[in-house]
Amino acid sequence: MKFRKKPEWIKSKLFHKEKFGKIRKTLKNKKLHTVCESALCPNINECWGGGTATIMIMGDICTRACRFCNIKTGNPRRILDPEEPERVAQTVKEWKLKYVVLTSVDRDDLPDGGAGHFAKTIRAIKSLNPGVFVEPLIPDFGGNIESLKIVLSANPDVLAHNIETVERLTPIVRDKRAGYLQSLKVLENSKKLRPDIYTKSSILVGLGEREKEVIKTLKDLRNAGVDIVTIGQYLRPSLHKKFLEVKEYVHPEKFEYYEKVALEMGFLYCASGPFVRSSYKAAEVFLEGVLRKDKS
Repeated sequence: MKFRKKPEWIKSKLFHKEKFGKIRKTLKNKKLHTVCESALCPNINECWGGGTATIMIMGDICTRACRFCNIKTGNPRRILDPEEPERVAQTVKEWKLKYVVLTSVDRDDLPDGGAGHFAKTIRAIKSLNPGVFVEPLIPDFGGNIESLKIVLSANPDVLAHNIETVERLTPIVRDKRAGYLQSLKVLENSKKLRPDIYTKSSILVGLGEREKEVIKTLKDLRNAGVDIVTIGQYLRPSLHKKFLEVKEYVHPEKFEYYEKVALEMGFLYCASGPFVRSSYKAAEVFLEGVLRKDKS
């Protein structure tokens, strides 16, 4: 098997041991999970060192098996922790966060896909932390619009859902229950139902996509009303055969080009770079500024 050598621009970042350990201890005490650890995010040191983390609700076992993702796959057996929303809200207060990204595993075992739990957690955060902005990064809920309505009813400030890859590669990269058009519909319906809520999505590159396919995906997202987009490099979680190989380490200049194209299309903001992920501090800082301006 041939392995691609990582270029100079793909480098691990240094640990901030004190804050890193503090966040890990808090998560353990509160019995919470983060997508940062479960998905092996390359920015974990930067974000945790800065005192923030993306909180993952509804456990750490996903009902789907996407081939880019390191999160465990299995059957959660409809188990939900009813006290989790309050613990998340307490953690947000303890960390003194101003902007919270809330994500989850896919929960196809639940009738509403976990939408009700998302809504309870958003409400708990906002009740205990007035002025905090909440961005739920949601699954597709199997395309169920009623589940989407449940999340939107909790009045999140941003609604995020990731398209992940170009249309041609979707059947290879994502679980068979996911779909390119289904993800676009989630984002489009969100904007139709609540035009006052910003929408956001993310693309991973380096999976074998062509430049014109990335540009088409950006057009499709913009046509669906998406306001913010992030573009990052796919990094293989491990050498296990279930994970896709990296087909290309995309050069930083190409990321700059994609950012330029996205902004010309009318996106409010585009974060594009090798280490960019859907939950990315630069995008969150931008959104926080926009949201505060909206409320002033």
